[in-house]
Formats: sequence, structure tokens, C-alpha cells
Amino acid sequence: MAGIKDVARRAGVGVGTVSRMLNDSGYVAEETREKIEVAMRELNYIPNELARNLYHKRTGIIAVLVPNVSNPFFAEFVDFVEAELYAAGYKMMLCNTVKESNAELEYLDMLNRHIVDGVITGVHSLDMEEYRKIRKPIVALDRCLGERIPVVTVDHKEGGRLAAEALISNGCRSILHFSGSTAVESPYHERHYEFERIMKKNHIKTYFYELEWNRFDSKYYREAVEEVFSKGIDFDGVFAVDGLAIECMNEAIRRHRKVPGDVKVIAYDGTFITEIVEPRLTAVVQPIEGLAKEAVRLLSNLIGGKEYHNKQVVLGVQLRKGNTTIV
Repeated sequence: MAGIKDVARRAGVGVGTVSRMLNDSGYVAEETREKIEVAMRELNYIPNELARNLYHKRTGIIAVLVPNVSNPFFAEFVDFVEAELYAAGYKMMLCNTVKESNAELEYLDMLNRHIVDGVITGVHSLDMEEYRKIRKPIVALDRCLGERIPVVTVDHKEGGRLAAEALISNGCRSILHFSGSTAVESPYHERHYEFERIMKKNHIKTYFYELEWNRFDSKYYREAVEEVFSKGIDFDGVFAVDGLAIECMNEAIRRHRKVPGDVKVIAYDGTFITEIVEPRLTAVVQPIEGLAKEAVRLLSNLIGGKEYHNKQVVLGVQLRKGNTTIV
């Protein structure tokens, strides 16, 4: 395999000249550039991209941290982020953290050691102090990690309002509400607070089920639904993230309850799985592609030297009517 010395010898120039051209680190005459390019083609020489990036103190790699890519929301987010990073000239390193307790800390250490140029994190496991120690490019999804780390999120309060009003307009009077764990501060809790506020205001009974912290797998969702149904709770409405909403709907149907006749269901996130089940779910839809675009934009700016202070990008949500509600 040809190396840089072979290219220099074939082009009749010094190794330093070839290096300057490859790294764009100094002047190289146009005629000399042409000789080097011809030599590279003849020798089928492929420059070491990693070495060039390290010369410029860049790796061209962005770490994307998510709890579990099997979760539909994170799967879609990662897919869109990868496309945006590629368009911006970066490669993505996907980091699933839920199976290893220290995985998040290890990936952040890679940022400190210049193995990656930046991090987009959708993980809610590490203490905020660990992030505050880092002075490198980080963008957070749905979590406030410090005043210097920008956040991309949606108007969760509006999402909670849309779900609550939709169930009320469908005549629901007893609602099963699945909530994420409150062990970690996050903007997404606003949807639950607003949902509960509206239910109380309208004197509607709500059964509140708080999920375990950092659990996103379908097995756990099934267990949670089985636990709720085993208690014999009488409800005519459900509000939950996509996977849980589907599990509830399936269990209700197995128990010969009609959807939406007996039970109305509204999902939150609005990922692809809400549209491939029958009946198709009514859902509060997060703009996942928009979240990905904003995360990559902010991170690119940070890598380019821009600083942010208490920056939060909030995108809108919308209610998409399906067949699990009537009106």
C-alpha cells in the first residue's frame, strides 16, 4: 500500500510539500498540486482522514448518546441526526447507554480526550455536575445540564394541553396517565404537569402511574400495563408515550373492550409505530426531524467557537387525529 513518501517520490517533491497540501497547512503552487494529485491517482493513494483531522485537532466524529435505540423515538432521532451530521461533514458514533451504568461517563471522557469533536446527548442518567466539568461542545435533548449547554426540546406544556383537551372532548371521565420518572429534571415533565392541571380543573378522575427511571424497553412497558390492568382500574381514557399507548390498547382489546368505543387512547411522540397499528393512534406529534436539525446546528456552532448561555430551542407540537378517539 502506497504511503505519503511514495507519493512525494513519484511527484518529485518533498514529503513536507505533500503534507502541506493534504492538510491545507501552507502554500503549495498549483503546478505542484497537480503533480501530487496525479501521483496519488497513479498510486491509488488514499489520505489518512483521521490523521488529517487530528492535525487540525478534529476527528470529524460526533458521539450521539441515547438510552436505547430500540425505542422508536430515539431510533427516529438518531436516524435524522445521522443524516444532518453527514450533510455537515461529520460521522456519527452511536452510543447506547442504558445497559451499562458507567457508559455515559466513558463517552464524555472520550470528548475530553479529543476522540470525538462533540456530543449530542439524550441520556438522563449522569449527575449534572459531570457535565458542568466539561468545557467542550455538548448539546442536550430534553434536559437542562447547565447554563453553557444548549437544549433542544418541544413545547411539552402545549402537548399536555392538547392531549388533555382531546380526551375531555371525547367524553372521558376516568383517565389512566403514564408519566416518566421525576428522578431527573427535564422539560418533558411539563406535559404531565399541564395534563394533570387540566384534569383537576375539570374534576376528572386520573390514575397516575409513574414509570421507573431510565426504563424504555417494550418488556418493561408490557409489565407496567399488566400491573395496571391487574388492579381492575376502571378507565375510559389513556395518555402515554407511543409504546405504552399501544400496549394499553392491545390489552384493552384482549379484554374485549372496544377502542375507541369503550376506551380512548392518545399517544405522545407520534413516531412511525403509531401509524402501523390498527386502529391507528391519535397522537401528540413531536417534530423529531426538527429536533435533530436544531441539535446538529447548535453543535456545529459550538465546534466553530460560538458560545451559548442558557440557550433553549423550543419547537411546536401538534395533535394528529387517528382512530383511537372519536372527535
